[in-house]
Amino acid sequence: MDKFSDPWYSFSWFSPSTFSAFTWANPLLLYGLLLLPIAVLLRWVLRFYLNQTLPIALVKKELKSSPLTAVRFVPDLLILLASSLIVVALARPQRTNEKVEQWTEGIDIMLAMDISQSMQIEDFTPNRLEAAKTVARDFIKGRVQDRIGLVVFSGDAFSLAPLTTDYDLLNAYLNDVNFEMIENRGTAIGSAIAVVTNRMRESESKSKVCILLSDGDNTAGNIDPITSSELAAAYGIKMYTIVVGKEGLVPFGKDFFGRPQMVENTVDETTMRKIAAIGGGEFFRATDNQALKSVFEKIDLYEKAEIKETRFKDTSDFYFIYLRWAIILFLIWILLKSTFISNVLQD
Repeated sequence: MDKFSDPWYSFSWFSPSTFSAFTWANPLLLYGLLLLPIAVLLRWVLRFYLNQTLPIALVKKELKSSPLTAVRFVPDLLILLASSLIVVALARPQRTNEKVEQWTEGIDIMLAMDISQSMQIEDFTPNRLEAAKTVARDFIKGRVQDRIGLVVFSGDAFSLAPLTTDYDLLNAYLNDVNFEMIENRGTAIGSAIAVVTNRMRESESKSKVCILLSDGDNTAGNIDPITSSELAAAYGIKMYTIVVGKEGLVPFGKDFFGRPQMVENTVDETTMRKIAAIGGGEFFRATDNQALKSVFEKIDLYEKAEIKETRFKDTSDFYFIYLRWAIILFLIWILLKSTFISNVLQD
């Protein structure tokens, strides 16, 4: 049986485990328990010195000790226990159950990831696409109750994962992302934004965000990126754009002898900057793995949903249990004081 559901007359209320489970409304009063034995001891000392005594001569063999003589301490023990229980009751033992309810209004986030052939360039470790997938996983891991979806694009764009809070499923989709998913070559940024907008246009979330990651200009698709961005902005979608890659000579594949092949790489940030400006977001440039990780960490901080918290406290008092015991012991003490037993015990 739960010690807090026992009847008041159960001795379990005096076990150390029960007392350790209590909280106390007036804990300082418990120090009074240390003073009560001192008060009783002082009473015995005063009684010894103040009581009238008569000298009586007895033969040594007539002096007998009996365990019954200890009974004289019973009234004092009862009043000590009753007083201790009153102190415990005044300290108000309680049990408090606190319930915390947390909820958040999640954000809808679409990740639009470039899987064109240039994402194989190895200026990131092991390459641009794998580095992007790694930081995307970490980003997803840090979200709470946000719906996240995934769009991939190269010469075309399509929605790989719809908006979902099933992060395990989302990571499974992310693991499957590769360069062979889309046959058409090129970089269709405008088409990717259009697919994102189509996925999010019916969203009722207060905050809708697109994180667009690419390493080049719009070279494919039949939708202009600026037009797509304006349509996305009309649906309240905030755009964060990330350009990955270094300029100049970068490693791309290996030659016949297994040595890295160097190719010339140029990056035009103009279009991606305009997209971020139209979408009311921010443009980022990442040239290595750590820089890309820092970009996602910044976006993670920018787009945090407000977590609301409600606390409920249910407090139960148990002072009445110890007060009842104190009253019972006090009545027994009065009964002993009102009978011949008390006088006999003091003789």
